[in-house]
Amino acid sequence: MAPRLLVHTRTTDYRHESIPAGVAALRGLGGFDVHATEDPAALEQPLDAYAAVVFLSTSGEILTAAGRRTLAAYVGSGGAFVGVHAAACTEYDWPLYGELLGARFARHPLYQPGRALVEDPDHPATRHLPAVWDVTDEWYDFRTNPRGGVHVLLTADESSYEGGGMGGDHPLAWCRDHGRGRVFYTALGHAPEAYDDPAFRAHLLGGITWAARL
Repeated sequence: MAPRLLVHTRTTDYRHESIPAGVAALRGLGGFDVHATEDPAALEQPLDAYAAVVFLSTSGEILTAAGRRTLAAYVGSGGAFVGVHAAACTEYDWPLYGELLGARFARHPLYQPGRALVEDPDHPATRHLPAVWDVTDEWYDFRTNPRGGVHVLLTADESSYEGGGMGGDHPLAWCRDHGRGRVFYTALGHAPEAYDDPAFRAHLLGGITWAARL
């Protein structure tokens, strides 16, 4: 059987128009059985059958108390969690979620082209990328710099776009261990066009396969 992904796309705050494109891209990666849902009850059920849980541009408070407990237990006991873009704008009222993800969204400048710098050229999420990757996105700033608690894969070159607020060390994608589980997060993926980009799709695939140990 193909590895199963639970792709959660519920929003209670800003909703990205790219969500359908993101779901289609995950289905198009090949090799996965993708269950996409907006239903918070899906996170209340046992998650052990899933190779990874993916929060795809979720926003706001989206989980029930039971869902929070189930997700925390799943990742802590060895499950995989993947956050894409606005997953960092999610569950501000749940402190453990901030720890799980590694950082929380603060702000972003205008959507614009810039440069992402590969920090780890050997990781499955970045080894296909050039050392300097030209990307158009929202270039998220975070409330705190996650470095030290995560393994940074990509950083933003703030000299390549206007409005960056984190300075010379601006993590953009990273991974980390959480209990016995693994977490991958990428701040990229704002626009529908991102999910048509083979480089970005490979970035997602590498992050998912690493987190799920596939």
